[in-house]
Amino acid sequence: MELHGTTDDRFSGVADAMRANFDQGLEVGASVCVIHQGRVVADLWAGHREPEKTTPWESDTIVNVWSSTKTMTFLCSLMLADRGELDLFAPVAKYWPEFAANGKD
Repeated sequence: MELHGTTDDRFSGVADAMRANFDQGLEVGASVCVIHQGRVVADLWAGHREPEKTTPWESDTIVNVWSSTKTMTFLCSLMLADRGELDLFAPVAKYWPEFAANGKD
């Protein structure tokens, strides 16, 4: 498996983890792009687009993203909590007053 792309030396672990996934047979094809402090520090791709391994994975291979909004909502919630702008133990209605309708307050 040939890993394509670039990685900042400080983020070489991203490339190592990606190689390990392929070495362990956990991936057929994959890509990852990591942006840190507004700068691309890892932009990698490898493998194939399908299990038959006839079409290479390219830098612009399009894929479906499943349930990504749940993860992003969770991460944003944690960031807000870390900043003191969200109380994770407050009732939902504190932030979404309409939720309290029909006795859910």
